[in-house]
Amino acid sequence: MRRLFWLAMGVTIGALVVRKLSAAAEKLTPQGIAGALVEGLRDLADAIGEFGADVRAAAEAREGELRAGTGLDAPLPERGAAEFPGRHSAAPADR
Repeated sequence: MRRLFWLAMGVTIGALVVRKLSAAAEKLTPQGIAGALVEGLRDLADAIGEFGADVRAAAEAREGELRAGTGLDAPLPERGAAEFPGRHSAAPADR
């Protein structure tokens, strides 16, 4: 019974080693290297796209904060209704 157990253990370990070595050998072929390169470039492109989306969202939020803080979105006053400091609303004197 012990011999049968160790035989089964050896066969199982041998099969796992062969599978791991085959996978490693496949990665070292030109097709395996090209596949890994393509996958890496695809991941890089996805990361760049996500970064760009994050930057656009942050810029939009900051622009909203700046517009709210400066009053750029406020409606314009009616013509002649605006009062400026240092100016008097009296009629201009003749020259």
